[in-house]
Amino acid sequence: MTGDIDARVSVAQDRTTDRADLYTLASDPSDRVRAAVAAHPDAPAEALRLLTRDRDRGVRQAVAKNPVTSAGNLQRLVQDPDRWVRWAVAANPACNTHLRRMMVTAPDKELRGLLAEMPELESELASVLLEDASPEVRERLASHTGDPEIIAALLRDRTVRVRKGLAINERTTPEQRSILAKDSSPDVRAALVRALPLADADLLPMLDDRSADVRRSMATSAVTPPHIRLALEDDPDEEVAEDARRHRESRPAPSTPHRQTLGKRFPGKTAS
Repeated sequence: MTGDIDARVSVAQDRTTDRADLYTLASDPSDRVRAAVAAHPDAPAEALRLLTRDRDRGVRQAVAKNPVTSAGNLQRLVQDPDRWVRWAVAANPACNTHLRRMMVTAPDKELRGLLAEMPELESELASVLLEDASPEVRERLASHTGDPEIIAALLRDRTVRVRKGLAINERTTPEQRSILAKDSSPDVRAALVRALPLADADLLPMLDDRSADVRRSMATSAVTPPHIRLALEDDPDEEVAEDARRHRESRPAPSTPHRQTLGKRFPGKTAS
């Protein structure tokens, strides 16, 4: 390929460029050109295979992000020495079960964390992450999973930050939220009332929660029902009561339509 770098980049980005030309451009001396080939939606597998071993991290990362990258090429990249390349594989829509099985035992904690956040993660892999040595990985699993059995197991996790992850998980059931409302940690209870709507059966006992931080979180939470916030205006802790009053006063009053008579809308005209 001839021309300056910008011209070659333009050719490499062009959807009409021949696949043979893209393969040639995969060996271009400019990393910008090679990165453009790596991101091309019609890049041939042979070119992408070559680029998985590229000396430039950005090029390999572009291959890892490309949805047309083959599973074999992604398997190479999920073991790449650069973390940004490995993490890009996790976000690729072509990341399949085999790749996720590789990720679940990877030494890279962040890669396992990205796996834990996948909304439709296989139960077998979620079960492995339940025993992950990193509390951060288990916390990320807790905040994203919708698997009832996995949530039930995480409710028994001894690490507070893991249960705090469950406390912000919108996929928990009312029954599971009720358990969290009685959690021994005030941090968990405070996170719960800030993030998720609860039934009155759970909220009313929390008006007398022994932690002022929990009651303050209720007073300022956007999901707290008005009648619960009103009750907190009489809280024995003046800061909690003031927060409840301030939050109520800061909310805009509901607008009411202003109806005028025809005569007032049109001065001088009498309504019939």
